[in-house]
Formats: sequence, structure tokens, C-alpha cells
Amino acid sequence: MNWRTSRLQAALYDAGVHNPTVSRLAARALWGYDITHLWRSLAIRPEGPTLDIPCGGGLAPPKGHHVSADLSPAMLHRARRRGARTLVQADITNLPFPSATFATCLSYNGLHCLPDPAKAVSELARVLRPGGTLRGTTLVRSTSPRHDALFALMRRLGLFGPAGTTADLRAWLTAAGLTDITLTPSGAVTGFTARKSGTQHSRTSAKVV
Repeated sequence: MNWRTSRLQAALYDAGVHNPTVSRLAARALWGYDITHLWRSLAIRPEGPTLDIPCGGGLAPPKGHHVSADLSPAMLHRARRRGARTLVQADITNLPFPSATFATCLSYNGLHCLPDPAKAVSELARVLRPGGTLRGTTLVRSTSPRHDALFALMRRLGLFGPAGTTADLRAWLTAAGLTDITLTPSGAVTGFTARKSGTQHSRTSAKVV
């Protein structure tokens, strides 16, 4: 299964996550996760220019200067239907933005799908402005034998990457030069918030779809 090309996978996931009843029951049954943590995080108004990646079908409401980015054209199409205006097809591990572009980066429910989540966190930190905030959620390993078994199944199906534990997540954020790290575990999901320290320089082009 490829998140970039599978329209059916994108449609099923997006429909489920945007249905409050389905998403609440599925999150609790599958991962022991209280999804109200996610909704509270999404309700926080981002500061300044914001990058949301992977944006999926537009889970984070676009407010102000908001860039919605994803590998999947199908997800970007669904995000556009929900009101996203600036859409970019992009790889989170090789972002097509100059360093220090965004005041806020959002990454909900995506790191666990990646082959190299540490590199993704490093890229998100690169495009953050000094003092900027990274906020998101990810599934983590080693929360319970049942969750780890389900995680292993998702990996065999090609839906998940190697991911890591909550301790690994903290290490990725720290290695990326982020500080003021707050982790909020709930079942097999951990919410995270961190701030940028330092700056780098890089400039490439973006593909807007």
C-alpha cells in the first residue's frame, strides 16, 4: 500500500478521521487513544505562517497564512474541498521551503507512517523560525503487546514505517535542536509540542497543486 497513490486508502482514512463518532470509537478500540486530546490541539490557533504536513484531507482548519502539504494528490484534493487554499505536494523528509519560513509547523498522525521519522522532524525544525512551535501527534511503539501486534500488522500491510517509542520521539525532537518539549501520551499515541532553537539556510522550489 502506498499513501502517495492509493485513492481508496486516502478516502477511507479521511472519511473516518473526520467523523467524530467513528474516529473516537476507532481511536479508543484500536489504540486506546482519547481523541479529544487531538481535537484540543487542533483548536489552538497557530501563530504566524503555518505549515501542516501531512495535511491529509484537511484535519487542521486553515487559518491565516496556512500551507497544506502532503505526498498524496488525493489527500490534497480532499483538503482543497474542505477550504484549504495553498496546497503543496511535498515530501516531509525533503521540504521545498527555505529555512525559517514558518512560525508554526503541524504534523498530525503522520510520523509513524514514514521510513525515517527522525529526518522528518529535522526538516520540520529547519523550516521553523527561531522561537517557532512544532505541534503534532504520532503513534508510538512499546505501549502494550496488543498495540505492538497491531502496529506490526500495519507495517506488514505497508501502511506504517518503523516509528519509535515515546523516548525515541523525545530524542528526535532534541536532536533537531528543539527545546521546551512536552509529550502527552494516551494509549499508543503521543502528542508533542516543542520550540525551535537555531537556524539554517536552504532554498528550493515548491510544487503547488
